[in-house]
Amino acid sequence: MNHPKRTGTLYLVPTPLDFGCDAAPGLSAALPEATIASAARLTHWITENAKSTRAFLKRVDATHPLAAALQAQHITELPRQLHKKGDHDPANGFDARPLLAAAVAGQDVGLVSEAGMPAIADPGASVVRAAHALGVPVLPLVGPVSLMLALAASGLNGQHFAFVGYLPQETSARGQRIRELEALAHRTGQTQLFIETPYRNQALLQGLLATLKPATRLAVCCGVTLPQQAVFSGTVADWTKRHAKLPLSLPSVFLMGP
Repeated sequence: MNHPKRTGTLYLVPTPLDFGCDAAPGLSAALPEATIASAARLTHWITENAKSTRAFLKRVDATHPLAAALQAQHITELPRQLHKKGDHDPANGFDARPLLAAAVAGQDVGLVSEAGMPAIADPGASVVRAAHALGVPVLPLVGPVSLMLALAASGLNGQHFAFVGYLPQETSARGQRIRELEALAHRTGQTQLFIETPYRNQALLQGLLATLKPATRLAVCCGVTLPQQAVFSGTVADWTKRHAKLPLSLPSVFLMGP
C-alpha cells in the first residue's frame, strides 16, 4: 500500500526587534524558549536578508545548538525588489512555489525577516500563500510583532485598526495623505498605523504635528522591546504643550486616531 509522501512544515519564525540597534538584549528576553528551540532544529530558510539571518542563527546557537553548522544551513533570499513594496499582491508576478521545494520534499523550512514576524510589515506573504497552494502546513511561532505591541501601548482603538505602511516622502503628498487618514479615522473610529525608515522619523513627526488637528490623538512607540523604548500618546495639543522627546533614531511605529 502506497502512503502519501509527508511534506515538511513552513515555520514562521519571529526575530527580535533589535536589528540595527546598538543595545540588544539577550535572545531569551525577546523570544520564548519553544521558539528558539524550533529555530535551532531547522536547516532550510527563506529570508528577507541572508546576513541578518546568519546573525540571528548565531544568537540561537548560543542558547540551543543548531542542528547543522551555520555554513551548512540552506538560506535562500527573497528577491530584493520585493522588500520595500512587499510581496502580498499576486499581481506582481512573483511565484514563490519554487522556494518551497525542500518543504515539498519533506524538509521543514523557516521563513524569517530582519526583525519581527515575517509577512507582517515585511515580505513573506507570497511564501505563505504558496505553502497553502502546495499543501504545506504553515505554523507561526510566538514572538514580538511591533505593530501589535505599539497598538496595545497607545491607548488608541484596538478593536478597529489598519496598517497603511509608509506615507509619501514628498511634503505636499505626505500632508495630503495624513489629512486623508485623519478624516478616515474620525469618520470610522479606526486607528491608523504607519512606519518610516528611522532616519526619516523626525521629518514624519514634524509633518504630523503640522498637519493634524489639535484634538486628533497621536502616539509614537520607539524601540519597542529595547532598553531605550519610549512611548508617548496624546492629542496633538498635548504634544505641543509637553514637547515630548523620543529616541526617534530607533525603529518606530506611528499611530493616529480620534
